[in-house]
Amino acid sequence: MANKDREIPVRIIIRKKGHGSGHHGGAWKVAFADFMTAMFALFLVLWLISQSSDVKSAIAGYFQDPLGRADEFGSSILPGEGAQASTPRVLRNIDVLDLRRDRLQKLAGDIEQKIEDAPELESVKDQVQLTLTDEGLNIELIEDPNGVFFETGSGNPSARGRAVISLLGGELAKMPNQVRVDGYTDARPYADSSGYSNWELSSDRANAARRILVQHGLSMNKIAEVRGHADHDLRLPKDPFAAGNRRVTITVLIGPRPSLPSPDSIGVHRTEST
Repeated sequence: MANKDREIPVRIIIRKKGHGSGHHGGAWKVAFADFMTAMFALFLVLWLISQSSDVKSAIAGYFQDPLGRADEFGSSILPGEGAQASTPRVLRNIDVLDLRRDRLQKLAGDIEQKIEDAPELESVKDQVQLTLTDEGLNIELIEDPNGVFFETGSGNPSARGRAVISLLGGELAKMPNQVRVDGYTDARPYADSSGYSNWELSSDRANAARRILVQHGLSMNKIAEVRGHADHDLRLPKDPFAAGNRRVTITVLIGPRPSLPSPDSIGVHRTEST
């Protein structure tokens, strides 16, 4: 009996695990975020592939120079390399124009080199004249008595004319500048009983040049104007019948085309006779 009194009873305690809302970790959120980032990158690449060459060039230029100040600071982003300024400065209007002129000057050199390197254009290179003016870069395609860039008396481009204008389209597509196309004739009256005149001829040639430029890369949005001048504004005013007056001029504008004033802003006064 004494031994039984000394025995210690054994108690078994069973603890039940709760099923409340415990912490399950956030690893799935990280994985989901990575998945969404990868999908966004995929859609961005697919979108870029489907874009035109102009959009691709613009995007590439943005990532290479997001602030558009490469001409001021140099090409290096590391301290001690390249032409860097310690603090950004505001560019004056004259500085902006100088930068634009430098770009147009480089464009002129690139075009001249492309024409020099094309054997099929050897016979017409002297008929292409590039001049940098206050308005921009003038690219003149000047005719000779036999017709160089267009068929004589027609708005149809010749094979050589199409080749030159195609080359220009590819080069101008690389630039952000707007472009104007002008057509000119000499003072010799156009002999056509249908009423077709030098006005139509100069306009047709300018429009033909515009179409070729666009077909070879130049965006339609960059076409500022297409104009036909007939025999006005002769290149050789002392010799109005000279073939050198017949030309198409493609002007790469140094700045955006100024907007035309609205009719309300022009003071027009009408005088009526009594």
